[in-house]
Amino acid sequence: MPVLKIDPEYGYVVLTATATAFVFTWMGFRVGGARKKYGVQYPKLYADASDCGGKQQDINTFNCIQRAHQNSLENLPQFLALLVFGGANYPAIAALAGVIYLAGRVAYVLGYSTGDPKKRNWGAFGYIGLLTLVGLNVHTGLALLQSH
Repeated sequence: MPVLKIDPEYGYVVLTATATAFVFTWMGFRVGGARKKYGVQYPKLYADASDCGGKQQDINTFNCIQRAHQNSLENLPQFLALLVFGGANYPAIAALAGVIYLAGRVAYVLGYSTGDPKKRNWGAFGYIGLLTLVGLNVHTGLALLQSH
């Protein structure tokens, strides 16, 4: 029966996953603050002309803040799966890639939250981390298949 052996360096992966919870909680608080600031009530997901006193710039800014959080949540499962599995054989590299991805998400949220959707590209460097994780997973998967 195979035994799962976890490298002590996998602790870096665990800490990166934990940091993810803090980053995503921060994003959620930003949306809550924007709801209060712009008067967008639950359960409404996005603002429209009936919100924000009808001010188009405020509507747009709220929607950008909300969209930054929503997009991040949409990508969370794939990031965590890549982090966990990529970290199995390469924990330090995976953790570093995860931190780069998270820093990119923070920059993405801060840029998008300005109300100018083009500024979401501030976080594009996060793809370096994500693509690194993809590479680690491909390498791990192929290595497992070859060992069979």
